[in-house]
Amino acid sequence: MSTYAPTPPPQRSTNRFPWVAAAVCLVLLVVGLLRPREEPLQRLGRLPAFTFTRQDGQPFGLKQLEGRPWVANFIFTRCPTICPVFTRKLAHFQKQTADLGGELALVSFSVDPKYDTPERLTAYAAKHGADPVRWSFLTGDYEQLKDTIVGGFKIAMGRHSEDENDIASIFHGSHFVLVDRTGEIRGYYDSEHDEDVERLRRDAERLVRSGE
Repeated sequence: MSTYAPTPPPQRSTNRFPWVAAAVCLVLLVVGLLRPREEPLQRLGRLPAFTFTRQDGQPFGLKQLEGRPWVANFIFTRCPTICPVFTRKLAHFQKQTADLGGELALVSFSVDPKYDTPERLTAYAAKHGADPVRWSFLTGDYEQLKDTIVGGFKIAMGRHSEDENDIASIFHGSHFVLVDRTGEIRGYYDSEHDEDVERLRRDAERLVRSGE
């Protein structure tokens, strides 16, 4: 007598890993295609060479800034209106970018250099919690500063009066300027608009991390 042994049905493979991996790759590809690409930062002109005097009395200029991106603004220490706010915003920006350390520099140019001696700039920097490793305050010859700020940065600066004590006559722009590690301007950001200041933070971090 023969014993009937039914043929077992073919077993379906339970190894689904290749299919799962393929599905994950497809999803990542679709997400990558749908994600908006970051536009490259503009190139808005290279700054001319400059050297001024830092708050510690040392010469400081474009040469000392080579190799790292930096953010500039324009202030004077006896300004009673926009400058305190402008400086506080840069102080907050300093905290936001603390993880970048010395890879991102901050530079404040005085538009009232005859009054803003290195000693006064040192006191002003301390008042606003400026990290002297990252944040430089510059003073120097008025006409040379004006040439750099107006001619190089394309930022307004001047006086409506020759009276040195007439601080109400002093005017200057209120934009932050982002400069790359080669000394080229990459963006202007209105300090009065929080969304612009946030965009500055993102763009500055991009420059640091991309090596531009």
